[in-house]
Amino acid sequence: MAVPFGQLMTILIMALALGCDAFSLCLGIGMKGMRAVDMVRISSSIALFHIAMPLLGLLTGAYMSAVLGQLTSYAAGALLLLLGIHMIYSTLKGDSAGLFQTSTWWGTLIFALSVSVDSFSVGVSLGMFQWNLLLTVALFGIFGGMMAILGLKLGQLVGQRIGEYGEAIGGAVLLVFGILFLIPS
Repeated sequence: MAVPFGQLMTILIMALALGCDAFSLCLGIGMKGMRAVDMVRISSSIALFHIAMPLLGLLTGAYMSAVLGQLTSYAAGALLLLLGIHMIYSTLKGDSAGLFQTSTWWGTLIFALSVSVDSFSVGVSLGMFQWNLLLTVALFGIFGGMMAILGLKLGQLVGQRIGEYGEAIGGAVLLVFGILFLIPS
């Protein structure tokens, strides 16, 4: 079944926005310097969580849609709005991902989970509408993993300031989508 162009663009933009969060956090971690195998382990973990978390969120959102009906559109918008505000606030506050020891598997999993929690919230929002499930979670995973590895590689090359802007940009995009969901059509 063909995916409508508008829906595809929305999914791509949201996947990129969520990937910006992974990018910004990995940029900071990459500045420490790490081996290629560690970069692959971290970005693969983030990609898997960027698939699993929105999938759980989509299923939760679909259930909420069946129970709540039209109210879910407003709930989805509010959720994205709050998520965007939180991402921007985290950037301004200066929350750091450096608290996680990404040199261990457990540390990597905890880090990947923390980076992907935002994907669950977005998944809940998307689950309240009729979305192509496979395409959505696949693109979230691909973008999450690609942006993570890009952040890790660039982190070795650039300063810490850019990492702060990546999360803020992702938050701003989610904020705009939240507002659009709240505007009656």
